[in-house]
Amino acid sequence: MSMIPSFFGGQRSNIFDPFSLTVWDPFKDFPTQFSKENSAFVNTRIDWKETPEAHVLKADLPGLNKEEVKVEVEDDRVVRISGERKIEKEDKNDTWHRVERSSGKFVRSFRLPENVKMDQIKAAMENGVLTVTVPQVEVKKPDVKAIEISG
Repeated sequence: MSMIPSFFGGQRSNIFDPFSLTVWDPFKDFPTQFSKENSAFVNTRIDWKETPEAHVLKADLPGLNKEEVKVEVEDDRVVRISGERKIEKEDKNDTWHRVERSSGKFVRSFRLPENVKMDQIKAAMENGVLTVTVPQVEVKKPDVKAIEISG
């Protein structure tokens, strides 16, 4: 076994060779949380902001219409946004040069704080942006009464 890497030879694949080009992945046989089928929108970008009136979630879902997206409320203040982009029909005469757009399913869940009105959630979809609005319970400010100091 040579201690000098072979730059001009073929691939070196000895796991005991420190200059081997084969990289050992200790996690390659472990099951992953995301399968290839639902990894399309794992990186679906969602913004969550809180205003004095509501919590607002905005999701970028380009190319999807409202029939392909679901907004659900789970027990204990969890909002789940899910959807699916179908694979385009392939024509056998087509020649693909690059495939970068993803297809498949996605699911994102958010646990909201206790000060929300879960029964008044609204969702709207416009230009590929889903907006979910969850109103907040109005926090009543305590009445402050000035006390006159005698003496």
